[in-house]
Amino acid sequence: MSKQEVKLKIAVQKKGRLNEDSIKLLKDCGISIDNGKDQLKASARNFPLEILYLRNSDIPQYLEDGVVDIAIVGENLLIEKQKNVQIIKKLGFSKCRVSLAVPKEFADADISYFQGKKIATSYPNTVKSYLKENNIEAEVHIISGSVEIAPNIGLANGICDIVSSGSTLFKNGLVEIETILKSEAVLAKSPKLSDDKQEILNKLLFRIEAVQEAKNKKYILLNAPNNKIDEISKILPVLKSPTILPLAEKGWCSIHSVIEKGKFWEVIDKLKDAGAQGILVIPIEKMVI
Repeated sequence: MSKQEVKLKIAVQKKGRLNEDSIKLLKDCGISIDNGKDQLKASARNFPLEILYLRNSDIPQYLEDGVVDIAIVGENLLIEKQKNVQIIKKLGFSKCRVSLAVPKEFADADISYFQGKKIATSYPNTVKSYLKENNIEAEVHIISGSVEIAPNIGLANGICDIVSSGSTLFKNGLVEIETILKSEAVLAKSPKLSDDKQEILNKLLFRIEAVQEAKNKKYILLNAPNNKIDEISKILPVLKSPTILPLAEKGWCSIHSVIEKGKFWEVIDKLKDAGAQGILVIPIEKMVI
């Protein structure tokens, strides 16, 4: 009997934006997933990975119990659930914040507004910890959904909830006055992960890091006079040194390098001032350092 293939079990949110971003990340890592509509479990065709589509709030417990080996989940949820799991990598998408909000007529209020008042939230542990840190005594009402309506129906004086754009708060006559924590999607692992599954996880992490590096970088090609090579090379924030190739026109060369996406225009302006011409910037699909 052949030895059964070891597979790494990863949990992702069943539906929603986090689900879409998680699946896109895996596909960007070259992992092909066979799953149909409403399927709760799927296997990768070309990588030892099994994907479980779970309810978001259940994922931390499944991680702690070892039912799943790793998960892509919101950092805010792990903080709230307080489970024994390890965050191993921040993923840079599904960014949001957990904030306190009040009716718009109290827009100038601060944390002291909540002294002796009621707060509606789906994040009771997070709220209670924050109130304790700030010496505020308030009554916390736990609501599983539609938290924003609580002040309008007299259930609470304010709320604590996830905020992305703030449009939902605005529609319900609320304003954000205090940010408790900032969150994004993270890759977390179970404390019960075996050594052979850790090896698979290491390979997945290698791919994820290559994808993330590529998203933050651009490949740049430019033409320059040979007497400007040193000056231009000092401007380019490269990994080691730029690639320099001679052009057919005597006295000219082509310089190739990598620049950070966030410094793009700053670098381009300096290159032009230094004599660079025919600047071409290209997206990078993967980047292995």
